[in-house]
Amino acid sequence: MVSMAQNRSLSEVLCAVAKGIAQCNNVVLARIWLIEPGDICETCRFRSECPDQTRCLHLVASAGNPRGKTENYSRLNGAFCRFPLGIRKIGRVGKTGEPLLLPDLRGDEEWIADPDWMKREGVKTFAAQPLVFRGEVLGVLAIFDAGVLGPSDFDWLRVFADHAAVSIANARAFEEIEFLKARLEEENTYLREEVTSALGVGDIIGGSPGLRKVMQQIQLVAATEATVLVTGESGTGKELVARAIHEHSPRKDRALIKINCGAVPEALFESEFFGHVKGSFTGALKDKPGRFELADGGTLFLDEIGEVPLAMQAKLLRVLQEQEIERVGDTRTRKISVRIIAATNRDLKKEVEASRFRQDLFYRLSVFPVEIPPLHERRDDIPSLAAHFVKQSARRMNRSAPRVTQAAMNQLAAHDWPGNVRELQNAVERAVILSQGGPLRFEFAPSRDESPKLAAQPTAPAKLLTRDELKRHERESIAIALKECGGKIFGVDGAAELLGMKPTTLASRIKALGIKRRARD
Repeated sequence: MVSMAQNRSLSEVLCAVAKGIAQCNNVVLARIWLIEPGDICETCRFRSECPDQTRCLHLVASAGNPRGKTENYSRLNGAFCRFPLGIRKIGRVGKTGEPLLLPDLRGDEEWIADPDWMKREGVKTFAAQPLVFRGEVLGVLAIFDAGVLGPSDFDWLRVFADHAAVSIANARAFEEIEFLKARLEEENTYLREEVTSALGVGDIIGGSPGLRKVMQQIQLVAATEATVLVTGESGTGKELVARAIHEHSPRKDRALIKINCGAVPEALFESEFFGHVKGSFTGALKDKPGRFELADGGTLFLDEIGEVPLAMQAKLLRVLQEQEIERVGDTRTRKISVRIIAATNRDLKKEVEASRFRQDLFYRLSVFPVEIPPLHERRDDIPSLAAHFVKQSARRMNRSAPRVTQAAMNQLAAHDWPGNVRELQNAVERAVILSQGGPLRFEFAPSRDESPKLAAQPTAPAKLLTRDELKRHERESIAIALKECGGKIFGVDGAAELLGMKPTTLASRIKALGIKRRARD
């Protein structure tokens, strides 16, 4: 009993109980079954007798003193590793909670499943006590004894069973505490990573028709439990859409957990998704909850879902359908409640056609598809996005926000943006770093569709120009700049800034060239 009380691990407690009883005189075999969810129903020898496959008695500890050296009484996967509740002697004790003592056995009784074994081991008594803690039957403790047990022996077994039940309940409580502690540590680590890598974008910014359609879809689906598949090119903001759906859903008070499927090694997918128990594989030094458990009650964002290997897709589909998981190395099934939002920049329909993605999983994920248009299709959003990123970058660098000139905005509007919003953010941040207190300037390689809206400086001549031709080019360039700026020369967004000249120099050239400028309204 002292050994039981000192152990915190459930497996250690169970082993200590069985071995402790097996050391008593005349005990041939001591076994413990605990009530757990049904798991091997299709192959169970009692399948035809089982009235309910949801729960049954699992053999969890076994020890004894066999007369035959070929017997292995510690194995847990033998013929009687499961008993349906209410079926046979063990099952009835487990269901009713009533103890059972059968002394003076001949070995040929009708209910005995293996009479040869009973005679060979000289078993005279079968005794079973329910393991009861706070009115709940946890399982059954049973012994096969070569002696004839009386009432006093049976009472002693009852006391032992009561202590065993308390130790089992305590061990389970300790394991749950350790698991919750591990889960809390994982959540804290996850949240720290999120804070560290957060972009700081609290809202989806823009008002283009394509983005308005996305926002309408978010409003429609957020209040439901439907699985959402967010598609779009890299850098379009798929995670922001996932966050918006979560924050407008009934699950907003619980966690939004993210996993980048493209960053998970293939061998670790199952552990990363569903968690593992200590010792389940090399390097599993402690129990660890998976992302599904961390997201229980909340939302799980599966980014880059197209990177999940085929072998894992079947297990993922089952979890999505059943809302049940098993940690790697564990036999206990855990119920979860998780809303799934997946995202990909791949064409999953083509991946299905190429047999790289399961069709049934694709249909399960794409209950409500949301497609985000690329940035070059919503150029109307560029000014508001750029202004937001300028303020955000300046705030992070603890400096005042630099000016965004019309020329700079024209550059942004003319660029192709193959990297979408992420590229825009990086470009703005780089420009803020280089601004040194002056206006923002951007340098882009010419894009395939780029057509500058303003020739701010004279086009490089293909031949030598005369003085008169140079003046004409200069006059045309200044006239275009003045028209673009509404006749303004000095200050922010003035023609001098647009042309990269000093305002006084530009004023002198306007006068010298006889250019008439339109006054600003």
